[in-house]
Amino acid sequence: MLERVLEPEVMDTERDALEYASFDNSSVNDEFVTRALELAPLAGAVLDVGTGPGDIAVLFARRAPALRFLAIDLGEHMLGLARRNVVEARLADRVEIACLDAKATGRPAGSFDMVISNSLVHHIPEPDALFRELKRVARPGAGIFIKDLHRPASAGELAQLVDTYAAGCTPYQVQTFRDSLHAALTVDEVAAILSRLGWDELQARRCSDRHWCIERRATASS
Repeated sequence: MLERVLEPEVMDTERDALEYASFDNSSVNDEFVTRALELAPLAGAVLDVGTGPGDIAVLFARRAPALRFLAIDLGEHMLGLARRNVVEARLADRVEIACLDAKATGRPAGSFDMVISNSLVHHIPEPDALFRELKRVARPGAGIFIKDLHRPASAGELAQLVDTYAAGCTPYQVQTFRDSLHAALTVDEVAAILSRLGWDELQARRCSDRHWCIERRATASS
């Protein structure tokens, strides 16, 4: 297995934001939201952790009018794009964009009926802190959908994934994808974190050739 090589925790340059926004993630986002809807409560509050330009929060909110969203990130350039996207989608009444640290949100325990995160975990140097905070702010029985890249087992596998999924991208996007794969966790590492935190009702699994995910269907709140 390749060793984990960290990348910056916060994508906070204008180039980061613009390059990320220019990448066509529409099919990936649609797949993510489709699965999240299957796990979501009928109504309530959703925390979107590492929202980036807010694409998933906007798409999710459009498809689930009974849910309200807090979408957080630490990258101000990303958040600027997210705020613009929310306003353009006319969803400002249900989607709040905030600059908050996912490892210490400051929100009360049990605040959220669902927690979602797409491709954030590989940015976090000490992911135990992130999972500890997500466990704290999720109410008992909250829906959970966390998905991220899976670190390849070898340099050859990494190169194959980059060739397959970054074909046609800019050199900057190719390098970012390569770095993200190298910084990602494995499913075994995620499982070990869940065990350390006593989040035993959750299980991590491989869900594609380049992803792991954690899923839990929301149950009715008491």
